[in-house]
Amino acid sequence: MSVARHRVACVSELPRRRPRSLVLAVAGLFLVSSTAASCDDEPTDVRLGAAARGTVAEIVEAPGSVTARAAATVSAPAAGTLDDLRVEPGRRVSKGQVLAVLDAPELEARRQSAERALDEASRGGVPSGGTSGFVAVRRQTDKQAADAFDEARAAAAKITDPELRQVLLKQIDAADEQYTAASAAAAASLRSVERGVASLGEAVNSLSAAQRLQAQQAYELADAAVEALTLRAPVAGVVQFGGTSGASASSLSDLLSAGGPVAPAAGSGNSLPGVDSAVPRGAFVAAGTPLFTVVDVGRLGLVAEVDETDVLLVKAGVKATVELDAATGAGYEATVRSIDLLPTTSSRGGVSYKVRLDLATGEDKPTPRPGMSAVIRLQVREADDAVTVPASAIINVDGRDTVWAVRGESYERVPVTLGVQGEDVVQVTEGLDAGQRIAVSGADEIQPGDKTS
Repeated sequence: MSVARHRVACVSELPRRRPRSLVLAVAGLFLVSSTAASCDDEPTDVRLGAAARGTVAEIVEAPGSVTARAAATVSAPAAGTLDDLRVEPGRRVSKGQVLAVLDAPELEARRQSAERALDEASRGGVPSGGTSGFVAVRRQTDKQAADAFDEARAAAAKITDPELRQVLLKQIDAADEQYTAASAAAAASLRSVERGVASLGEAVNSLSAAQRLQAQQAYELADAAVEALTLRAPVAGVVQFGGTSGASASSLSDLLSAGGPVAPAAGSGNSLPGVDSAVPRGAFVAAGTPLFTVVDVGRLGLVAEVDETDVLLVKAGVKATVELDAATGAGYEATVRSIDLLPTTSSRGGVSYKVRLDLATGEDKPTPRPGMSAVIRLQVREADDAVTVPASAIINVDGRDTVWAVRGESYERVPVTLGVQGEDVVQVTEGLDAGQRIAVSGADEIQPGDKTS
C-alpha cells in the first residue's frame, strides 16, 4: 500500500510503500490546513501538523480457520454387521466409551476353531514315526503358528484406533518371539536325541510344550480380534457418524489443518443427494469402513496463513484478535502457540506459513465450530509513549525515510528512523521530537525551497 497515492511529475521523491499491517491505537494529531506552492505554481493540498506521542501497534492480518484439538476416526476392524449402535450423532462421549459392536461371524468361527485346537493340544499326543514323525509335527506346528501370526497382524492393521492397534501388534510380536524360542528348544531337543545324549521322550515333551504354546497364543490372538469388534472412542469428544474428509484417521492432530490421509466415509464419493451416508444399524460393512469420527472440542484453536513477508514478525505468545464470518460482531482473543518451519502455498497463490493459535471463547459469545473461516489480526509489535507521525508524512529519498519539517516559513528535509509501523501511524525513533511541526499530508508534492504559506 502506498502512503502517498498521488504525486506530480516534477517531484523526484518516490512514495514510500508500507507493509500490510493495521494500526491499533494512536494519540490524536492536531492538524492545521495549509497550502504550499509546488512546481508551475499548481495548487496543492499540503496539511501541516505535529509529531505526537501515543501508542502504535503493528498488526499482521491473515486468513484462517477454527480447528479442534483432535479428531480420530473409528473404522470397522473386520467385515461384519453393525449389530449394536450405542450412540447418536452429536453426543459427547468419554475416552474408551463403547460406541458400537460389530458382528463378524468369520472372526467368531476363527476363535472357536482356536479354542478346539487349544483343547486338543492340552490333551497332548506322541508323534508316530520316530524322529521323522517328530520333524513333520514340528514343521506343521511352525506353519500353524506363522499362519496365526499373519492373520492376527492383518486384523490388527485394520484397526484405526492407534493405541489399540499398537497394543495388539506388540502382543503379536511378543507371542511370536515366545513361540520362536519354544520351537527352537524343541529343535535343540531333537538334535540331542540324534546325538544320543537325550531320549526321544524328552524331545516329545519339548515339542508338546511348543504345540500347547502355539495353540494358546492362537486362541488369545483370535479372542483379541473378536474383542476389537467392540468399538470404543479413542478420545473424548463429540461423535459424528462416518469419516471426516481431510482429517487424520489415527493421529491426534489439528482437525482441518494437518494433511493426513483418511479412508473415505461410508458411501462418500458415490452417495446419492439427499441420502445419509452414515452406516445404519444392521448394515453390512467392509473392513476399514469409517463408522464414527470423534472430535475433541475441549480446546479450540486456529490455523492462520501468514505471508512470508510478515511471518518473521510473528513469535510464540503474540496476542491476536479474531473475527469469524459465522459470528458477526463477536470478537475473540487468541494467542500464538507455534509457527510452522516449512512453507505452504497459500490460498492466494503465494508462499505462506501456518501459524497455530489457542482460541479463547467466552460464555456470552457463540461457540465456534471446527472449520469456520476467520480473520486473524496478530499484534506483532507495539510501542507505548512513542513519537508518532502519520504514515502519509513519510517519503523515501535516496533510500532514506524522510519527513518535511517546518523551519521558519520553509520546509526542510529531515531523515528519520522508523520503529513500529501501523498502516495509518508510524513510530519515529530518531530524527523528530514530539511537538515538532511537519507536513502530514501532501508531503510528496513539496519541493526544496517551497514556503509554508
